[in-house]
Amino acid sequence: MSVLEGVRLGEIEHELAQLRRSASPGSLPDLRMSTMTHIAWVPPPWYEQATSTLRGMGDRHPSRTILLVPEPNDAESRVDAQLALEHFPLDSGGRRVCAEVIVLRLKGDPAHVPASVVRPLLTSDLPVYLRWRGEPMWATPSFEDLVDLVDRLVVNSAEWDDLPYAYSKLGQLFGRTAVSDLAWARTVGWRHSLAGLWPGIGDALRLSVEGPLACALLLHGWLRARLGRELTLEHVPGGDDVESVSVDGDTVPVPRERSTESELLADELDVDARDLLYEEAAMAASSAP
Repeated sequence: MSVLEGVRLGEIEHELAQLRRSASPGSLPDLRMSTMTHIAWVPPPWYEQATSTLRGMGDRHPSRTILLVPEPNDAESRVDAQLALEHFPLDSGGRRVCAEVIVLRLKGDPAHVPASVVRPLLTSDLPVYLRWRGEPMWATPSFEDLVDLVDRLVVNSAEWDDLPYAYSKLGQLFGRTAVSDLAWARTVGWRHSLAGLWPGIGDALRLSVEGPLACALLLHGWLRARLGRELTLEHVPGGDDVESVSVDGDTVPVPRERSTESELLADELDVDARDLLYEEAAMAASSAP
């Protein structure tokens, strides 16, 4: 690991090369592998959770990962960097895949121009994904410039306070970049279970969901859009996952598998197209009665 205070961006590539050389002295060099550039906007309160999620992904997505930690109120404007390599065994011959983790603490003014900070560090010809922790800072240059830089924005609307209204703000991005929502991903098994109730569910009047508000709103929006009419939503607050769903008082079968935050994020990083079904559900959720 290497820690640099007040770093110039050009120094980061040099320091990473030094780390790679020192990681495999006297042996075959590690294979540097990246399938994408994975940027994460991680305000300090989210830092521990974000790094835990990244560790849980293991070797599913070897990439250049850049964590942007904004500290806009710092008295001094500078960028501090923490650089590390992650190694994953490749074969019995001792070769390893090497992925890079770059943590940039954006102190003072750099926190307002993150796109200009991260742009020189992007891996050319590879897709760029942005995981935004917490609710985006809608219509601010720091958010807007990053959106224009990336191929996919990954959010978790369960982390947002301004629901359902924030979905209308998110909807303004649908034509600019692909969007993934981990709250939507958590509902996939429940959507399959609900779809299995067809055609009887066509006459449903009431959907009840116990779990995160975001998941309830998205399930409700999806079902309203599929049925082409209104139905009542009853929401019971719960934990991080959907605990139960019922239609007109009848319990919906519980999906067999549930995914961790790391698994959900890794799955979304496999996607390279717009999710039109999600976009429809989110816009329906934004207009929930």
